[in-house]
Amino acid sequence: MPNKYPPFTITAKIVNLCSEITRLLGQFEGLKVPVPQPQLREQSRIKTIYSSLAIEGNRLTEQQVTNIINSKRVIGPQKDILEVKNAIKAYDLIRTYKVGRLGSLLKAHTLMMNGLTDDAGSLRSRNVGIFKGAEVAHLAPKYQMVPKLMADLFAFLKKKDDLHALIKSCVFHYEFEFIHPFSDGNGRIGRLWQTAILSNFHPLFEYIPVESIVRLKQKQYYQVLGQADQSGDSTQFIEFMLKVIYQAVEDLLVNIKPQTQTTQSRLALAQDHFQNKTFSRKDYVAFHKDISTATASRDLLFGAKHKIIKKSGSRALTRYLFFKA
Repeated sequence: MPNKYPPFTITAKIVNLCSEITRLLGQFEGLKVPVPQPQLREQSRIKTIYSSLAIEGNRLTEQQVTNIINSKRVIGPQKDILEVKNAIKAYDLIRTYKVGRLGSLLKAHTLMMNGLTDDAGSLRSRNVGIFKGAEVAHLAPKYQMVPKLMADLFAFLKKKDDLHALIKSCVFHYEFEFIHPFSDGNGRIGRLWQTAILSNFHPLFEYIPVESIVRLKQKQYYQVLGQADQSGDSTQFIEFMLKVIYQAVEDLLVNIKPQTQTTQSRLALAQDHFQNKTFSRKDYVAFHKDISTATASRDLLFGAKHKIIKKSGSRALTRYLFFKA
């Protein structure tokens, strides 16, 4: 690997897992689930938030997390309730994060840790270690090194190369945890950012609670992080996380029966995605991935004719905006 890359090896297992995950995702190309998309996203968000916080010791149940998301009153430890409310805000903005920018990650940390730590949104200014009982499980790099290490990590993430986005997401996750850039909240932010990277790679990941599989394999998750520390590279962690991602995608495929897309269903999905933002035909094609520009043009013409979307500009400068439901 080039010097700018964090240390890892692309093994046959990694290549095979990337291929299998891509194959599973491909089964959804041209197909969408019959369940209303906002409902599916909410179910995923509940599982994601509950699982990621449970890994960190949050004591609220999945039902209590559901109630908080639905603005219902919950009785429980105030710190745990605040953690859930913060996580809801952080995950709600997952589409808006610029995954290649440190400033965007700091914004996510501000939301996630507001009221839980005095330095929310700031890189740590002291040295830290992770303890398992009385023993130091991981001694993070000195705080003076953190800005440079994070800059290098984001440079790796943004680098235009042939490295698969699935692999990059796993490498980032491990390296982020190794650097431990914040005084608190590193685990939940590392998982959030991998989900953001995955969602940027394929929109289906908005509906796949990868964190729920991590919670089920929590002991192994921490073991593999430790093994990667000892070996000095993230290969084992990449293999582990790719297996987790594969299982999460497979579970979605097993539990949901797809149906063929129609113009109306594509427009509904696009409306859920773009909401009150203007977009171009190119943006529409990029979102759906599997359709031609001719199909996109027919969809948008249908939407304009039936007053689902309004059109402005002409030719290459044409923009579209969904009417409010």
